[in-house]
Amino acid sequence: MAPVPLGGTIRRMSHTDPLPRDAQSILELAARSMFDLFANASEGMMLVDRDARVVWINDQYRRFLPALGFEREEDFVGQSVSSVVQNTQMHRVLATGKPILIDLLDNRAGTFVVSRIPLRDAQGEVIGVLGIVLFDHPETTLQPLIAKFARLEQDLKEAQRQLASQRRTKYTFASFVGSSPAAVEVKRQARRAAQSTSPVLLLGETGTGKELLAHAIHAASPRAGKAFVGVNMAAVPESLLESEFFGVAPGAYTGADKKGRDGKFKLADGGTLFLDELGDMPMAMQVKLLRALQDGEIEPLGSNQVVRCDVRVVAATSRDLPQMVRDGLFREDLFYRLNVLPIRVPPLRERQSDLPALIETLCEDIAARGGGSPLEIGAEAQALLAAQAWRGNIRELRNVLEQLALRTDAALITAADVAAVLREAGLPELAPIRAMPAATDAPADLRPLPEQIAELEQRAIAAALAHTGGNRAAAARLLGISRASLYDRLGSPDGVSETQTTV
Repeated sequence: MAPVPLGGTIRRMSHTDPLPRDAQSILELAARSMFDLFANASEGMMLVDRDARVVWINDQYRRFLPALGFEREEDFVGQSVSSVVQNTQMHRVLATGKPILIDLLDNRAGTFVVSRIPLRDAQGEVIGVLGIVLFDHPETTLQPLIAKFARLEQDLKEAQRQLASQRRTKYTFASFVGSSPAAVEVKRQARRAAQSTSPVLLLGETGTGKELLAHAIHAASPRAGKAFVGVNMAAVPESLLESEFFGVAPGAYTGADKKGRDGKFKLADGGTLFLDELGDMPMAMQVKLLRALQDGEIEPLGSNQVVRCDVRVVAATSRDLPQMVRDGLFREDLFYRLNVLPIRVPPLRERQSDLPALIETLCEDIAARGGGSPLEIGAEAQALLAAQAWRGNIRELRNVLEQLALRTDAALITAADVAAVLREAGLPELAPIRAMPAATDAPADLRPLPEQIAELEQRAIAAALAHTGGNRAAAARLLGISRASLYDRLGSPDGVSETQTTV
Protein backbone atom coordinates (compact mmCIF):
# COMPACT_ATOMS: atom_id res chain seq x y z
CA MET A 1 0.00 0.00 0.00
CA ALA A 2 1.36 3.41 -0.98
CA PRO A 3 1.77 6.07 1.70
CA VAL A 4 -1.40 8.05 2.27
CA PRO A 5 -1.30 11.71 1.21
CA LEU A 6 -0.92 14.15 4.10
CA GLY A 7 -3.04 16.93 2.64
CA GLY A 8 -4.44 18.96 5.52
CA THR A 9 -2.19 17.47 8.17
CA ILE A 10 0.45 20.17 7.58
CA ARG A 11 0.25 22.97 10.12
CA ARG A 12 1.20 26.43 8.83
CA MET A 13 3.65 28.61 10.73
CA SER A 14 1.02 31.34 11.16
CA HIS A 15 -2.73 31.32 10.70
CA THR A 16 -3.00 35.05 10.16
CA ASP A 17 -0.17 35.36 7.66
CA PRO A 18 -0.38 32.44 5.15
CA LEU A 19 2.85 31.20 3.59
CA PRO A 20 3.59 32.16 -0.02
CA ARG A 21 2.42 29.57 -2.52
CA ASP A 22 5.93 28.36 -3.36
CA ALA A 23 6.90 28.13 0.33
CA GLN A 24 3.74 26.15 1.10
CA SER A 25 4.55 23.76 -1.72
CA ILE A 26 8.09 23.28 -0.45
CA LEU A 27 6.80 22.61 3.09
CA GLU A 28 4.32 20.03 1.84
CA LEU A 29 7.02 18.40 -0.29
CA ALA A 30 9.36 18.23 2.71
CA ALA A 31 6.64 16.65 4.82
CA ARG A 32 5.91 14.04 2.14
CA SER A 33 9.61 13.32 1.71
CA MET A 34 10.09 12.80 5.45
CA PHE A 35 7.01 10.59 5.55
CA ASP A 36 8.34 8.47 2.65
CA LEU A 37 11.74 8.29 4.36
CA PHE A 38 10.27 7.02 7.62
CA ALA A 39 7.91 4.69 5.80
CA ASN A 40 10.78 3.01 3.94
CA ALA A 41 13.60 3.21 6.53
CA SER A 42 11.72 2.39 9.70
CA GLU A 43 10.66 -1.06 10.87
CA GLY A 44 7.00 -0.16 10.65
CA MET A 45 4.48 2.72 10.64
CA MET A 46 0.89 3.16 11.75
CA LEU A 47 -1.68 5.96 11.49
CA VAL A 48 -4.64 6.44 13.84
CA ASP A 49 -7.42 8.99 13.44
CA ARG A 50 -8.83 11.42 15.97
CA ASP A 51 -11.00 8.61 17.38
CA ALA A 52 -7.90 6.46 18.00
CA ARG A 53 -8.82 3.95 15.30
CA VAL A 54 -6.10 2.40 13.14
CA VAL A 55 -6.55 3.76 9.59
CA TRP A 56 -3.31 2.65 7.90
CA ILE A 57 -0.20 0.50 8.35
CA ASN A 58 2.73 0.14 5.96
CA ASP A 59 4.22 -3.05 4.52
CA GLN A 60 6.87 -3.36 7.23
CA TYR A 61 4.28 -3.21 10.01
CA ARG A 62 2.26 -6.10 8.54
CA ARG A 63 4.86 -8.64 9.66
CA PHE A 64 3.96 -7.91 13.30
CA LEU A 65 0.28 -8.81 12.83
CA PRO A 66 0.55 -12.60 13.49
CA ALA A 67 2.42 -12.00 16.76
CA LEU A 68 -0.26 -9.50 17.77
CA GLY A 69 -2.93 -12.14 17.06
CA PHE A 70 -4.23 -11.10 13.61
CA GLU A 71 -4.05 -13.09 10.37
CA ARG A 72 -5.49 -10.43 8.05
CA GLU A 73 -4.87 -6.72 7.76
CA GLU A 74 -8.64 -6.16 7.53
CA ASP A 75 -9.06 -7.49 11.08
CA PHE A 76 -6.50 -5.02 12.38
CA VAL A 77 -7.15 -1.78 10.49
CA GLY A 78 -10.33 -0.03 11.60
CA GLN A 79 -10.07 -1.24 15.18
CA SER A 80 -9.39 0.86 18.25
CA VAL A 81 -5.62 0.99 18.62
CA SER A 82 -5.74 0.07 22.33
CA SER A 83 -7.64 -3.13 21.52
CA VAL A 84 -5.11 -4.37 18.96
CA VAL A 85 -1.76 -3.03 20.33
CA GLN A 86 -0.97 -3.73 23.97
CA ASN A 87 0.58 -0.96 26.10
CA THR A 88 0.12 1.66 23.39
CA GLN A 89 0.40 5.35 24.27
CA MET A 90 -1.46 6.66 21.20
CA HIS A 91 -4.38 7.81 23.38
CA ARG A 92 -2.03 9.89 25.49
CA VAL A 93 -0.64 11.69 22.42
CA LEU A 94 -4.17 12.34 21.13
CA ALA A 95 -5.24 13.76 24.50
CA THR A 96 -2.20 15.97 25.13
CA GLY A 97 -1.12 16.84 21.61
CA LYS A 98 2.47 16.29 22.69
CA PRO A 99 4.78 13.89 20.86
CA ILE A 100 6.62 10.99 22.49
CA LEU A 101 9.78 10.97 20.44
CA ILE A 102 11.60 8.01 22.02
CA ASP A 103 9.98 5.25 24.05
CA LEU A 104 10.24 1.51 24.67
CA LEU A 105 7.09 -0.45 23.81
CA ASP A 106 6.74 -3.99 25.09
CA ASN A 107 3.88 -6.22 23.91
CA ARG A 108 3.13 -9.63 22.42
CA ALA A 109 5.15 -8.91 19.29
CA GLY A 110 8.31 -8.03 21.22
CA THR A 111 10.14 -4.96 22.50
CA PHE A 112 10.37 -1.93 20.22
CA VAL A 113 11.86 1.55 20.20
CA VAL A 114 9.04 3.78 18.93
CA SER A 115 8.11 7.40 18.24
CA ARG A 116 4.61 8.86 18.32
CA ILE A 117 3.93 12.18 16.56
CA PRO A 118 0.62 14.10 16.63
CA LEU A 119 -0.83 15.21 13.26
CA ARG A 120 -2.62 18.57 13.08
CA ASP A 121 -4.80 20.26 10.52
CA ALA A 122 -4.43 23.84 9.29
CA GLN A 123 -6.26 25.11 12.37
CA GLY A 124 -3.87 23.31 14.72
CA GLU A 125 -6.35 20.66 15.85
CA VAL A 126 -5.02 17.15 16.43
CA ILE A 127 -6.56 14.88 13.82
CA GLY A 128 -4.49 11.76 14.37
CA VAL A 129 -1.19 10.24 15.46
CA LEU A 130 1.66 8.78 13.45
CA GLY A 131 3.39 5.83 15.16
CA ILE A 132 6.84 4.81 13.97
CA VAL A 133 8.71 1.64 14.95
CA LEU A 134 12.35 2.75 14.85
CA PHE A 135 13.92 -0.54 15.99
CA ASP A 136 12.30 -3.92 16.52
CA HIS A 137 15.23 -5.62 18.28
CA PRO A 138 16.50 -3.01 20.76
CA GLU A 139 18.22 -5.70 22.81
CA THR A 140 20.74 -6.04 19.95
CA THR A 141 20.60 -2.81 17.98
CA LEU A 142 20.59 -0.59 21.06
CA GLN A 143 22.37 -2.91 23.46
CA PRO A 144 24.99 -0.37 24.68
CA LEU A 145 22.33 2.25 25.40
CA ILE A 146 19.93 -0.18 27.05
CA ALA A 147 22.72 -1.70 29.12
CA LYS A 148 23.77 1.75 30.30
CA PHE A 149 20.24 2.63 31.37
CA ALA A 150 19.91 -0.74 33.09
CA ARG A 151 23.10 -0.09 35.05
CA LEU A 152 21.93 3.38 36.00
CA GLU A 153 18.59 2.02 37.14
CA GLN A 154 20.32 -0.68 39.19
CA ASP A 155 22.67 1.90 40.74
CA LEU A 156 19.69 4.08 41.62
CA LYS A 157 17.87 1.18 43.28
CA GLU A 158 20.99 0.25 45.24
CA ALA A 159 21.50 3.86 46.36
CA GLN A 160 17.86 4.06 47.45
CA ARG A 161 18.20 0.76 49.32
CA GLN A 162 21.34 1.89 51.11
CA LEU A 163 19.79 5.24 51.97
CA ALA A 164 16.68 3.57 53.36
CA SER A 165 18.88 1.22 55.36
CA GLN A 166 20.86 4.12 56.79
CA ARG A 167 17.70 5.94 57.81
CA ARG A 168 16.34 2.97 59.72
CA THR A 169 17.15 2.40 63.37
CA LYS A 170 19.94 -0.05 64.15
CA TYR A 171 18.99 -0.80 67.75
CA THR A 172 16.01 -1.52 69.98
CA PHE A 173 15.64 -1.64 73.75
CA ALA A 174 16.72 -5.28 73.62
CA SER A 175 20.11 -4.01 72.41
CA PHE A 176 20.61 -2.16 75.70
CA VAL A 177 22.01 -5.09 77.66
CA GLY A 178 21.56 -5.16 81.42
CA SER A 179 19.18 -6.05 84.22
CA SER A 180 20.77 -4.01 87.00
CA PRO A 181 18.50 -1.50 88.76
CA ALA A 182 20.25 1.37 86.95
CA ALA A 183 19.79 -0.28 83.53
CA VAL A 184 16.17 -1.20 84.20
CA GLU A 185 15.37 2.34 85.30
CA VAL A 186 16.92 4.02 82.28
CA LYS A 187 15.05 1.67 79.92
CA ARG A 188 11.80 2.39 81.77
CA GLN A 189 12.27 6.13 81.33
CA ALA A 190 13.25 5.72 77.68
CA ARG A 191 10.19 3.58 76.91
CA ARG A 192 7.92 6.24 78.39
CA ALA A 193 9.74 8.92 76.41
CA ALA A 194 9.20 6.92 73.20
CA GLN A 195 5.44 7.42 73.47
CA SER A 196 5.79 11.20 73.71
CA THR A 197 6.49 13.78 71.02
CA SER A 198 8.49 16.05 73.35
CA PRO A 199 12.26 16.47 72.93
CA VAL A 200 14.45 13.98 74.80
CA LEU A 201 17.85 14.91 76.27
CA LEU A 202 20.19 11.97 76.93
CA LEU A 203 22.86 12.83 79.49
CA GLY A 204 25.83 10.70 80.41
CA GLU A 205 29.50 10.02 80.02
CA THR A 206 31.02 9.04 76.70
CA GLY A 207 30.55 5.41 75.75
CA THR A 208 27.49 4.72 77.90
CA GLY A 209 25.13 3.95 75.00
CA LYS A 210 23.31 7.24 74.43
CA GLU A 211 23.15 6.78 70.65
CA LEU A 212 21.86 3.23 71.10
CA LEU A 213 19.07 4.55 73.34
CA ALA A 214 18.21 7.24 70.77
CA HIS A 215 17.74 4.54 68.13
CA ALA A 216 15.67 2.47 70.56
CA ILE A 217 13.41 5.42 71.46
CA HIS A 218 12.69 6.02 67.78
CA ALA A 219 12.10 2.31 67.10
CA ALA A 220 9.52 2.14 69.93
CA SER A 221 7.78 5.39 68.97
CA PRO A 222 4.84 6.01 66.61
CA ARG A 223 7.41 7.48 64.20
CA ALA A 224 9.26 4.17 63.80
CA GLY A 225 8.16 3.86 60.16
CA LYS A 226 9.79 7.17 59.25
CA ALA A 227 13.42 8.19 59.00
CA PHE A 228 15.94 8.33 61.84
CA VAL A 229 18.54 10.98 60.92
CA GLY A 230 21.58 11.69 63.06
CA VAL A 231 23.97 14.64 63.14
CA ASN A 232 27.19 14.64 65.14
CA MET A 233 27.95 18.24 66.04
CA ALA A 234 31.62 17.55 66.64
CA ALA A 235 32.06 15.96 63.20
CA VAL A 236 30.63 18.75 61.00
CA PRO A 237 32.66 21.95 60.35
CA GLU A 238 30.94 25.05 61.71
CA SER A 239 30.82 26.63 58.23
CA LEU A 240 28.75 23.69 56.92
CA LEU A 241 26.35 23.26 59.82
CA GLU A 242 23.60 25.51 58.44
CA SER A 243 23.49 23.76 55.07
CA GLU A 244 23.74 20.38 56.82
CA PHE A 245 20.66 21.17 58.92
CA PHE A 246 18.50 23.22 56.60
CA GLY A 247 19.66 22.27 53.09
CA VAL A 248 20.68 24.36 50.11
CA ALA A 249 18.41 25.97 47.51
CA PRO A 250 19.22 25.33 43.81
CA GLY A 251 22.11 27.53 42.72
CA ALA A 252 22.38 29.20 46.14
CA TYR A 253 26.07 29.88 45.60
CA THR A 254 28.83 29.18 43.10
CA GLY A 255 29.35 25.46 42.87
CA ALA A 256 26.03 24.60 44.53
CA ASP A 257 24.01 21.74 43.07
CA LYS A 258 21.57 22.98 40.44
CA LYS A 259 18.91 20.73 41.94
CA GLY A 260 19.56 21.88 45.49
CA ARG A 261 20.09 19.59 48.47
CA ASP A 262 17.83 18.62 51.36
CA GLY A 263 19.10 19.16 54.89
CA LYS A 264 18.74 16.85 57.87
CA PHE A 265 15.49 18.51 58.99
CA LYS A 266 13.87 17.75 55.64
CA LEU A 267 15.24 14.21 55.54
CA ALA A 268 13.88 13.56 59.03
CA ASP A 269 10.44 15.02 58.27
CA GLY A 270 7.87 12.86 60.04
CA GLY A 271 10.61 10.98 61.89
CA THR A 272 13.34 11.61 64.46
CA LEU A 273 16.34 13.94 64.33
CA PHE A 274 19.18 12.84 66.62
CA LEU A 275 21.58 15.59 67.69
CA ASP A 276 24.71 13.93 69.06
CA GLU A 277 27.40 15.85 70.98
CA LEU A 278 24.93 18.70 71.51
CA GLY A 279 27.35 20.57 73.78
CA ASP A 280 29.68 21.15 70.81
CA MET A 281 27.11 23.17 68.86
CA PRO A 282 28.33 26.72 68.04
CA MET A 283 26.36 29.59 69.56
CA ALA A 284 25.29 30.97 66.16
CA MET A 285 23.80 27.62 65.21
CA GLN A 286 21.99 27.37 68.54
CA VAL A 287 19.90 30.45 67.65
CA LYS A 288 18.82 29.00 64.29
CA LEU A 289 18.10 25.59 65.78
CA LEU A 290 15.92 27.14 68.48
CA ARG A 291 13.88 29.00 65.89
CA ALA A 292 13.42 25.85 63.80
CA LEU A 293 12.25 23.89 66.85
CA GLN A 294 9.87 26.61 68.02
CA ASP A 295 8.29 27.36 64.63
CA GLY A 296 8.52 23.93 63.01
CA GLU A 297 9.85 25.70 59.92
CA ILE A 298 13.19 25.88 58.14
CA GLU A 299 14.58 28.11 55.43
CA PRO A 300 17.11 26.44 53.10
CA LEU A 301 20.34 28.29 52.51
CA GLY A 302 19.90 30.77 49.64
CA SER A 303 16.10 30.47 49.63
CA ASN A 304 13.33 32.85 50.66
CA GLN A 305 10.77 30.09 51.00
CA VAL A 306 9.84 28.62 54.36
CA VAL A 307 9.49 24.82 54.51
CA ARG A 308 7.38 23.10 57.16
CA CYS A 309 9.07 20.17 58.93
CA ASP A 310 7.65 17.81 61.54
CA VAL A 311 10.57 16.28 63.45
CA ARG A 312 10.94 14.81 66.92
CA VAL A 313 14.32 15.76 68.42
CA VAL A 314 16.44 13.46 70.56
CA ALA A 315 19.68 15.09 71.74
CA ALA A 316 22.67 13.66 73.58
CA THR A 317 25.71 15.10 75.30
CA SER A 318 28.46 14.07 77.70
CA ARG A 319 29.06 17.66 78.77
CA ASP A 320 27.58 19.53 81.74
CA LEU A 321 24.98 21.64 79.96
CA PRO A 322 23.73 23.50 83.09
CA GLN A 323 27.30 24.61 83.80
CA MET A 324 27.73 25.62 80.15
CA VAL A 325 24.56 27.72 80.47
CA ARG A 326 25.98 29.41 83.56
CA ASP A 327 29.25 30.05 81.73
CA GLY A 328 27.44 31.56 78.75
CA LEU A 329 28.53 28.77 76.40
CA PHE A 330 25.06 27.36 75.76
CA ARG A 331 21.82 29.26 75.27
CA GLU A 332 19.50 28.98 78.25
CA ASP A 333 16.34 29.10 76.10
CA LEU A 334 17.58 26.24 73.89
CA PHE A 335 18.53 24.21 76.97
CA TYR A 336 15.01 24.51 78.39
CA ARG A 337 13.57 23.72 74.97
CA LEU A 338 15.49 20.43 74.80
CA ASN A 339 15.55 19.53 78.50
CA VAL A 340 11.90 18.44 78.56
CA LEU A 341 12.50 14.72 79.07
CA PRO A 342 16.03 14.37 80.46
CA ILE A 343 17.34 10.81 80.85
CA ARG A 344 20.62 10.16 82.63
CA VAL A 345 22.42 7.14 81.18
CA PRO A 346 24.43 5.54 84.01
CA PRO A 347 28.15 4.83 83.63
CA LEU A 348 29.38 1.25 83.62
CA ARG A 349 30.78 1.49 87.15
CA GLU A 350 27.18 1.93 88.40
CA ARG A 351 26.13 -1.23 86.55
CA GLN A 352 28.65 -3.73 87.88
CA SER A 353 26.13 -6.58 87.96
CA ASP A 354 25.57 -6.09 84.20
CA LEU A 355 29.23 -6.71 83.40
CA PRO A 356 29.03 -10.51 82.77
CA ALA A 357 26.10 -10.10 80.36
CA LEU A 358 27.79 -7.19 78.61
CA ILE A 359 31.03 -9.13 78.23
CA GLU A 360 29.18 -12.10 76.76
CA THR A 361 27.20 -9.93 74.31
CA LEU A 362 30.25 -7.95 73.21
CA CYS A 363 32.34 -11.11 72.75
CA GLU A 364 29.63 -12.63 70.54
CA ASP A 365 29.40 -9.47 68.45
CA ILE A 366 33.19 -9.23 68.06
CA ALA A 367 33.33 -12.87 66.97
CA ALA A 368 30.49 -12.39 64.47
CA ARG A 369 32.22 -9.41 62.90
CA GLY A 370 35.60 -11.13 62.83
CA GLY A 371 34.34 -14.52 61.73
CA GLY A 372 35.82 -16.38 64.72
CA SER A 373 34.57 -18.07 67.85
CA PRO A 374 33.45 -16.01 70.88
CA LEU A 375 36.02 -15.44 73.60
CA GLU A 376 35.72 -17.46 76.79
CA ILE A 377 36.52 -15.22 79.77
CA GLY A 378 37.74 -17.04 82.89
CA ALA A 379 36.36 -16.25 86.36
CA GLU A 380 39.50 -14.42 87.53
CA ALA A 381 39.66 -12.53 84.24
CA GLN A 382 36.06 -11.38 84.70
CA ALA A 383 36.81 -10.36 88.29
CA LEU A 384 39.75 -8.30 87.06
CA LEU A 385 37.58 -6.64 84.40
CA ALA A 386 34.96 -5.90 87.05
CA ALA A 387 37.59 -4.17 89.21
CA GLN A 388 38.30 -1.48 86.58
CA ALA A 389 36.86 2.02 86.66
CA TRP A 390 36.02 2.00 82.93
CA ARG A 391 36.25 5.74 82.33
CA GLY A 392 35.40 5.03 78.71
CA ASN A 393 32.49 2.84 79.80
CA ILE A 394 31.13 0.22 77.36
CA ARG A 395 33.16 1.63 74.48
CA GLU A 396 36.37 1.13 76.46
CA LEU A 397 35.31 -2.35 77.56
CA ARG A 398 34.69 -3.33 73.94
CA ASN A 399 38.09 -1.99 72.95
CA VAL A 400 39.80 -4.16 75.58
CA LEU A 401 37.85 -7.25 74.49
CA GLU A 402 38.74 -6.62 70.83
CA GLN A 403 42.40 -6.38 71.78
CA LEU A 404 42.12 -9.65 73.69
CA ALA A 405 40.54 -11.31 70.65
CA LEU A 406 43.41 -10.18 68.43
CA ARG A 407 46.29 -10.82 70.82
CA THR A 408 45.48 -14.21 72.26
CA ASP A 409 45.14 -17.54 70.51
CA ALA A 410 43.93 -19.52 73.53
CA ALA A 411 40.27 -20.43 73.81
CA LEU A 412 40.15 -19.26 77.44
CA ILE A 413 41.15 -15.72 78.40
CA THR A 414 43.00 -15.61 81.72
CA ALA A 415 43.52 -12.83 84.22
CA ALA A 416 47.13 -12.53 83.03
CA ASP A 417 45.90 -11.87 79.45
CA VAL A 418 43.56 -9.15 80.71
CA ALA A 419 46.26 -7.61 82.91
CA ALA A 420 48.67 -7.38 79.98
CA VAL A 421 46.16 -5.61 77.75
CA LEU A 422 45.09 -3.20 80.50
CA ARG A 423 48.70 -2.43 81.37
CA GLU A 424 49.61 -1.66 77.74
CA ALA A 425 46.51 0.53 77.48
CA GLY A 426 47.97 2.74 80.23
CA LEU A 427 45.12 2.25 82.66
CA PRO A 428 45.58 2.96 86.42
CA GLU A 429 47.22 0.46 88.76
CA LEU A 430 45.40 -2.84 88.55
CA ALA A 431 43.83 -4.70 91.43
CA PRO A 432 46.14 -7.39 92.77
CA ILE A 433 45.90 -10.70 90.93
CA ARG A 434 45.91 -13.79 93.10
CA ALA A 435 48.18 -16.39 91.48
CA MET A 436 46.70 -19.78 90.80
CA PRO A 437 48.42 -22.67 92.64
CA ALA A 438 50.03 -25.45 90.65
CA ALA A 439 47.79 -28.08 92.28
CA THR A 440 44.73 -29.15 90.41
CA ASP A 441 42.43 -28.52 93.37
CA ALA A 442 41.27 -24.91 93.63
CA PRO A 443 41.95 -23.11 96.93
CA ALA A 444 39.15 -23.10 99.46
CA ASP A 445 38.66 -19.33 99.25
CA LEU A 446 38.18 -19.33 95.46
CA ARG A 447 34.43 -19.49 94.97
CA PRO A 448 32.11 -18.84 92.01
CA LEU A 449 31.98 -15.18 90.97
CA PRO A 450 28.21 -14.77 91.62
CA GLU A 451 28.73 -15.82 95.26
CA GLN A 452 31.53 -13.29 95.69
CA ILE A 453 29.44 -10.52 94.08
CA ALA A 454 26.45 -11.37 96.32
CA GLU A 455 28.64 -11.26 99.42
CA LEU A 456 30.09 -7.92 98.33
CA GLU A 457 26.55 -6.53 97.84
CA GLN A 458 25.51 -7.65 101.33
CA ARG A 459 28.57 -5.97 102.86
CA ALA A 460 27.84 -2.74 100.98
CA ILE A 461 24.18 -2.78 102.07
CA ALA A 462 25.14 -3.44 105.68
CA ALA A 463 27.61 -0.55 105.61
CA ALA A 464 24.98 1.78 104.09
CA LEU A 465 22.37 0.82 106.69
CA ALA A 466 24.87 1.34 109.48
CA HIS A 467 25.74 4.76 108.07
CA THR A 468 22.07 5.82 107.85
CA GLY A 469 21.07 4.38 111.20
CA GLY A 470 18.94 1.68 109.58
CA ASN A 471 16.95 4.04 107.34
CA ARG A 472 16.42 1.92 104.24
CA ALA A 473 15.21 4.73 101.98
CA ALA A 474 18.34 6.73 102.79
CA ALA A 475 20.51 3.63 102.35
CA ALA A 476 18.97 2.95 98.92
CA ARG A 477 19.72 6.53 97.85
CA LEU A 478 23.27 6.21 99.12
CA LEU A 479 23.78 2.99 97.15
CA GLY A 480 22.17 4.42 94.00
CA ILE A 481 19.44 1.77 93.82
CA SER A 482 15.69 1.81 94.28
CA ARG A 483 14.11 0.98 97.63
CA ALA A 484 12.42 -2.05 96.06
CA SER A 485 15.81 -3.35 94.87
CA LEU A 486 17.17 -2.93 98.39
CA TYR A 487 14.26 -4.94 99.82
CA ASP A 488 14.87 -7.66 97.20
CA ARG A 489 18.49 -7.97 98.23
CA LEU A 490 17.57 -8.05 101.92
CA GLY A 491 14.77 -10.54 101.33
CA SER A 492 12.43 -8.47 103.55
CA PRO A 493 8.79 -7.48 102.87
CA ASP A 494 7.92 -3.93 101.94
CA GLY A 495 6.06 -3.52 105.22
CA VAL A 496 9.22 -3.49 107.35
CA SER A 497 9.79 -0.19 109.16
CA GLU A 498 12.06 2.28 107.41
CA THR A 499 14.13 2.76 110.55
CA GLN A 500 14.54 -0.91 111.42
CA THR A 501 18.20 -1.89 111.27
CA THR A 502 19.53 -5.20 109.99
CA VAL A 503 23.00 -4.98 111.43
